[in-house]
Formats: sequence, C-alpha cells, structure tokens
Amino acid sequence: MNIETQSCVITGKKQVSVAPQQVKWDGTGTLVRITRGGICGSDLHYYQEGKVGSFEVKMPMILGHEVIGHVVESDNPDLKPNQKVAVNPSKPCGECKYCQRDQENQCTSMRFFGSAMYVPHVDGGFTQYKVVDSKQCVPFPQDADETVMVFAEPLAVCIHATHQAGDLTGKHVFISGVGPIGCLIAAAAKARGAASVVCSDISERSLEMAQQMGATDVIHAAEGDFTPYLADKGFFDVAFEASGHPSSLQRCLDVVCAKGTLVQVGMGGTIPNFPIMALIAKEIQLVGSFRFTHEFNTAVEWLANGVVNPLPLFSGEYDLQDIDAALQFAGDKTRAAKVQLTF
Repeated sequence: MNIETQSCVITGKKQVSVAPQQVKWDGTGTLVRITRGGICGSDLHYYQEGKVGSFEVKMPMILGHEVIGHVVESDNPDLKPNQKVAVNPSKPCGECKYCQRDQENQCTSMRFFGSAMYVPHVDGGFTQYKVVDSKQCVPFPQDADETVMVFAEPLAVCIHATHQAGDLTGKHVFISGVGPIGCLIAAAAKARGAASVVCSDISERSLEMAQQMGATDVIHAAEGDFTPYLADKGFFDVAFEASGHPSSLQRCLDVVCAKGTLVQVGMGGTIPNFPIMALIAKEIQLVGSFRFTHEFNTAVEWLANGVVNPLPLFSGEYDLQDIDAALQFAGDKTRAAKVQLTF
C-alpha cells in the first residue's frame, strides 16, 4: 500500500517547508494517520540553529517526536483500524546490553524520531502518515481529548525524572526552571505523593503556570527570598534542576538537604567551576535523567485518566501547512509554552 503524505521537512537553519512524500506499508508494523503533534525544544533548536548540540542537519529530515494518531492498518491484531494511539518516538535495538537490562533509554543504537544523530537522519512524526513498529503504538480511549494526549512524550520524560529520585511520598521537592518540563515534573511529583513542591524561575509567567500545574509555592529566582530553605544545610529532600543553567544548579545544591537527592534534567553546557565541595560535604546524591522507558505507557494512562492535566501549558495550535509560523510562535517564550500542529 502506497500513500501520499505531506511532511514538515527541515533542511537547515530557518529552512522548513511542507513537502509531498510517499509512505509504503508492506504489512509490517503499523500505519498511523497522524492527527496532532507537539513542538519540542529540540524541534526549535533544529529550526533556530540547524542543529541540536553537535547533531547538525545535513540532509532533509522530518521534524517532530510528540505525536498521536489513528491506526490505519497494523500487523498487530490488537490494533484495530481507527484505534487512537500515542506513538512512542523511541525505537531501541532490543539487543545491546542496556536493552537487555531493561534500560532502553540508554540503547547504543536508539532510533529516536526527528534526530540528526545518524546519517541518514531519523525522520520524525510531523507527517500525515507514518509507519512505525507496532510496539511503539500505545492505545488510548476513543473519547480522550487529543490535545491532552499529545503531552504523553514530555510527561513520560518527567515521570522518569521523578523515578530517578526514588519514592517521593511525603517528600519536600524543589524544582529550578519551570518551562514545560519543569511544570510537568511538578505535576508528576504531586501525583507521586510529594508533600510540597516549590518552584523557582525568573519568569513570572512560568511561575503562574507552575502553580496551575501543582506547585504548592513559587519563588522568583532573582528576586525571591530563599533564606528559609538554606538553614540547617538545606530544606528539600529532592531538587530537580530543569533549566540547564549553572546558577540554577548552584541554587539546587544550596537548598537540598544533606543526604538529599539532586536530579539533573536540564541540558546545558560544561560547568567549569562545578561546586563539588557542596556535593561532597552534604553527601548529596547527584543523578542524571534522560528520556524514559516504560514511563511512556504510564504517561498515556495518566493523561487518559486525568491524573495530570497539562492544558495550562497549551498555547495554541497551527495547521501543518503553517509549520514556519508555528515554530516562530513556539520560540517566543514570552507568549508560548507548548504549541501543537494538526494534521
């Protein structure tokens, strides 16, 4: 079966267009009609800079990894035509030592939607039709709000981050940097039983969203008073650094208590003067967090059941034909948090 599709393709910095393509389904995997997708920070980096980190766009690549859709055809009898599915953008190899340890997010041959890591690049999901491995399709109820369900991938990232901190029941949590990921971490931490969630950012708008997403208190990062949280070697049991800025990491080290846990989620550059003495003297556990594993299924379940409501982050939607305008709007952080495309 050959199907004509329209795809959002990037060829370099500020070079994005909608291009006709053909998709072939040979009876293997699942053919999905994509209905909606969320623009992520990595999509913005590819658009604004032509690269993410050292992964540069060297050939046409379809953007997008936060997508949902309807099943057209599938080799899995449990995936019936018209079934609504969230599409997991991760395709681990299943054979490397990390996959064998159920640590698929560390797969050495991961094929992740919309990534220029490999040449040829791995095409993303901003397209009308896409063939995926049937294991990547997670069904959700037909009556679920699709605007909500698009948040499955970023919520999965945040649930995984909270799992890196262990049991949060009754814990006091601090989050530094509350863009969409920080806000979703706040919601996930509350859902997992945190007693309090205090969020910090330099943006008043972000702090307002954090409160709508479950924060019990917010503090302006530049003007707020952190003194109550510094006494006795810190107050918080767990701190999540979600901005990637060195000053934010220092703040987390200051306010997390001795024997506490600091989860690094924000992606930043090298920190030449890392405050290692604070880490040592307070015996803080520093742990990274990268993507997700089984948490994608959890995210779909939570969203479908209303455990987390992500809509305070929803800033608007655009038709795929307006991908350039959508990316420009999504890049304006004074107005936009999460922007979606419709297909």
